[in-house]
Amino acid sequence: MRRAHTVSQVRDAEADLMRTLPEGTLMQRAASGLAHAVLDLLGGGYGHRVLLLVGSGDNGGDALYAGCALLRRGARVEALLLGSNHHEEGLVALRAAGGGVVDDVADAHRPDVVVDGIVGIGGRGGLRPAAVAALDAVAGVPVVAVDVPSGVGVDTGELEGPHVVADLTVTFGTHKVAHLVGPAAGACGVVHLVELGLDLPTAAVEALQAADVAALVPRPAPDDHKYSRGVVGVRAGSDTYPGAALLCVAGAGSGLVGMVRYVGSAADQVRASHPEVVGDGRVQAWVVGPGGGDEAEVQLAAALADGVPVLVDADGLAHVRPGQAAVLTPHAGELARMLGIDRETVEARPLAHARLAAERYDAVLLLKGRHTLVVAPDGRTRVTTTGLPWLATAGAGDVLSGLIGALLAAGLAPWDAASVGSWLHGAAATLASGGGPLVAGDVAAALPAVVRSLR
Repeated sequence: MRRAHTVSQVRDAEADLMRTLPEGTLMQRAASGLAHAVLDLLGGGYGHRVLLLVGSGDNGGDALYAGCALLRRGARVEALLLGSNHHEEGLVALRAAGGGVVDDVADAHRPDVVVDGIVGIGGRGGLRPAAVAALDAVAGVPVVAVDVPSGVGVDTGELEGPHVVADLTVTFGTHKVAHLVGPAAGACGVVHLVELGLDLPTAAVEALQAADVAALVPRPAPDDHKYSRGVVGVRAGSDTYPGAALLCVAGAGSGLVGMVRYVGSAADQVRASHPEVVGDGRVQAWVVGPGGGDEAEVQLAAALADGVPVLVDADGLAHVRPGQAAVLTPHAGELARMLGIDRETVEARPLAHARLAAERYDAVLLLKGRHTLVVAPDGRTRVTTTGLPWLATAGAGDVLSGLIGALLAAGLAPWDAASVGSWLHGAAATLASGGGPLVAGDVAAALPAVVRSLR
């Protein structure tokens, strides 16, 4: 599990650890990890030029001490001081090791890499003009951020103004929320974690990894039969959108349950493409809404009458009420309509609005996006980090809904079903894509291979 903690959680854990260590030990550990990451990026130190952008606080100190280590490896290191109250011991050490201090980027040699030590994890509200000007002056040079890209909302994943866009972020002790949650996650580049040995509480946000998914994916026991493995029902599609029914059934019928039932106006097309799918009957979960159009309200009412967990997507979301559904799976535009706000507001603050909707609707809320969020009504949050941009294709959400519905029918709790389904969906897209274009049906076809690959 990849876990992300808040600023206050990290600071408390650091304070506890520092009471057991000699003064300055944690900063030296962080600086050493930062220096090694920069050396890996450069392919060595000798002859390379490094510019440190140094602000106030401990991140600036980390950058300065990392500069000392880079100097010992043959790099040429210069520091531009931004703000006030710089880490004096680190600055003295840098100068003693042969590093230089410049008053302006124009006074520095053109660097091979820039180290962003401008603002630490306690920073708020974007960057000041001097920092923005310095970054503009080195545009095009790779940037390594210390802990988080300066200027991003560390605990929220929001972008509150001008900010660093890093190629590599070197973080310490644990991931922070901004490393996983968009839109800030998009500014982090590759994230490298340097362990510090912190004793941390329950994470604010987490991301499943392959081993976690392998432990959660339902697998048939030797004495299972098609009914005991779970039966999922699909009420999707319409005369206008029969393809949504086909794709939703394809996701549901990826082999994770013993049977798929379909009820709807696209029954003939579904049977022609999926002869193993049967008609109405008892189920352990329903999927409602994809392509439902004018039929979605009736589809939802029929599913709710069975008293089993219901996943609601797409057209069904306009009709669902608080407490009715187990899982809701909107994209940003649909969530905006559910909350009575505009899409841009949701996209600027996805975590806050996903948590608001999960609480308001008393359901697990899956907000689709570059880093899909899965939020429980009590605020527990998982982020999906599998997938790739090619997954933004028509019908992919229909496949996802069917897949999550199957996991619900197989017995997973709604939060696990949604987060496991989202992870598998992203992994299947990556496998099917091979780095190139794909369509939604390719994702469904790749799901069994992804499950087989899990150990």
